Amino acid sequence: MATSSSYTHRIDPVLRSQSEALFSELGMSLGTAINVFLKKAVRVGGFPFDVSLDMPNRETIEAMLEAERIAKDPDIKAYNVDDALEELKK
Repeated sequence: MATSSSYTHRIDPVLRSQSEALFSELGMSLGTAINVFLKKAVRVGGFPFDVSLDMPNRETIEAMLEAERIAKDPDIKAYNVDDALEELKK
């Protein structure tokens, strides 16, 4: 009975090099790191870290919409950097 099986997967060469350097600093090979990840995933029944879309929260969305509204409002004075700094000195 085999004690391990082989799995082949294509990895971006730069990502592989960076990963190997990182895991080497931690005293393990890339293969060992992958096994650690898989064992932890099986133990917790899913990814061992949050996996989610990088979505802004409600406050950020509201701020972005306000910025768009301000940028389009012809009644709001626009400043360049020098004018804004002068205005702040007043």
